[in-house]
Amino acid sequence: MSTILRVETTTPPEKIGADRPPILIPLILTATVFIAGLFKAIPDDMIGGLAVITGLGMLLGPLGNRIPYLRDIGGAALVCLMVPSTLVYFGVFNANTLAATTVLMKQANFLYFVICTLVVGSILGMHRSTMLRGLVKVFPPLVAGTVAAVAVGIGVAMAFGFSLERAAFYIVVPIIGGGIGEGILPLSSAYSSSLGGTSESFVAQLIPAAVIGNIVAIILAGAVRRLGDRRADLDGGGQLVRPRHGEDRVEIFGPDRQAASGGTSTIPNVALGVLTICSFFVLGTLASPWVHLPAPVLVIVFSVICKVADVFPTTVEDGVRAVYKAVSGYFIYPLMVGLGMLYIPLTSVMSVISVGYVATIIAVVCTMAASGFYVGKWVGMYPVDASLVTLCHSGLGGTGDVAILSASDRMSLMPFAQISTRIGGVTTVISAASLIHFFA
Repeated sequence: MSTILRVETTTPPEKIGADRPPILIPLILTATVFIAGLFKAIPDDMIGGLAVITGLGMLLGPLGNRIPYLRDIGGAALVCLMVPSTLVYFGVFNANTLAATTVLMKQANFLYFVICTLVVGSILGMHRSTMLRGLVKVFPPLVAGTVAAVAVGIGVAMAFGFSLERAAFYIVVPIIGGGIGEGILPLSSAYSSSLGGTSESFVAQLIPAAVIGNIVAIILAGAVRRLGDRRADLDGGGQLVRPRHGEDRVEIFGPDRQAASGGTSTIPNVALGVLTICSFFVLGTLASPWVHLPAPVLVIVFSVICKVADVFPTTVEDGVRAVYKAVSGYFIYPLMVGLGMLYIPLTSVMSVISVGYVATIIAVVCTMAASGFYVGKWVGMYPVDASLVTLCHSGLGGTGDVAILSASDRMSLMPFAQISTRIGGVTTVISAASLIHFFA
């Protein structure tokens, strides 16, 4: 019987242990931070940004998990994203609060630190053969889902009176384009070059579909997770590929590698784990201009190579795993608060909403999820997990991956979700940029 290393997955903060602080403490501390904001005393740096998003995340995440019905469809993720976005829309946050959050999320790049932590931590905790089989098998449902989603989305949009150009390039493509930075912005430049006009004017037309698609994907991810709760035979619980005959199914929670191998368990070197994670991203940034792939994709490539070649000793992997456990357990909700404040522009969304527009987006996202479910099952994957990974292709880039996998409690799928988002998004952007000139 083969032995498979155990893979960590995310756990909502309220489930991690009984040592969580009483609600009064984060409430008082968060109130203190926002009172400081009234006096413009929140530092415009990483400390100030963390103070803003961590407090709100600790309050809004558990709230979303306690609202009946909403908690069954990714309530925590939705509340953490939409409540801050709504507060920004109504001008509740002052300039000092938003400036501190902007420095953390955009200048300090906290989003990519979290994504890299989840990717590297997941890969270094996987069994080699399980990881490689998952990386290979993720492509059939991704390709099938993309083709089907484009066809269904265009058909539904045209049934509601949209033109072929509007349906394809302004509704469907932004949903599966890979987010704002990697999708919307390159698309807007390509459209501007072919059709004339400014890139900014196209960004305003493309963002609403991507944002609404992300919200629909979060809700659907929560529903898919509930299906997995009812049908254990369809749910890998964070494992993507069904084990071969004679293999054990991967258990989600387990001891570190030292304990599993009979060694003495010691406190992991967290600093070494942070260094490893950050070095992967720096290396990806260095190599990106040469290989023409985004740094987050290269982080996956380098992590897989190091795992297959068994480059790192136990102490390094345990350090990375410790950082992964802390980030996935306690910083996902705060991260989504920051995303909601800065990346979910309700002004743009509200300006284009119509029945046909929303129906088209729902059709695209549901088709993506259904294709992943059935094609994944056909190629030997757990249908629920395959559906969630494919669903990430219709999310808002790395932002969407975090929100979708958080809503479904499947952070261990982040490496596969990143492939779905990045590779699928790049392919979509290149295809759209090549075809848009026919409509000039």
